[in-house]
Amino acid sequence: MEGEKPTTLVCTVLAINHTNLCYRVCAVCERTRPDNDPTSLCKFCNFNAFNSVSPASKRLFRVLMSIASDTKVFTVICFDRMAKVIFGCSADEFFDFAKLHPFAAVSASRILEGEMFKMTLSKPKNGNAQHLRVVSIVPLRTGFQPAIETLRKLYGKRVGC
Repeated sequence: MEGEKPTTLVCTVLAINHTNLCYRVCAVCERTRPDNDPTSLCKFCNFNAFNSVSPASKRLFRVLMSIASDTKVFTVICFDRMAKVIFGCSADEFFDFAKLHPFAAVSASRILEGEMFKMTLSKPKNGNAQHLRVVSIVPLRTGFQPAIETLRKLYGKRVGC
C-alpha cells in the first residue's frame, strides 16, 4: 500500500486470530476498559458531573487477520463496524454465543478462511498502530452468510445472538 490514500483491493482471508476477537469499552464513551475487571469504573465517565452512576461496559470487535491480494499478503485489523459485516452480530452477542459454544471462535475463523472480499484499507491514524485498518468490506460471494449464521446451523440452536 503506497501513500496516504486508502486502497481498495480484492482479497482472500487467509487466517483470523481467534484468541482475542473483542475488547471491553465503556458503554457511554467507548473508551477502553480492562477485560479482566468488568466491575472497574470508567475513569472518564465516573468523574463526569452529568453522569453520577458509572455506566455499564460493552464489547467491541477487534479482529486481526491475514489477507492476500493478487500481489501481496497483509496483516490487517478489522474493528467493530466492519467486523459486524463478516460476523453478523455484535461482539457482545458473539461473546455470549462463544460462552455456550467454546469452539465458536475457532469455527468462525475456519468458516471465514478462503472467503473473498472487496476491502478498503487505510493506514492507521495512530502513530503507534502496527497494522492497516479495514475501513470498508464487501463480501464477493453471492451466497455469503455471516459467520454467526453458519455457526447457528453448525451448533443447531439459536442461542445468544
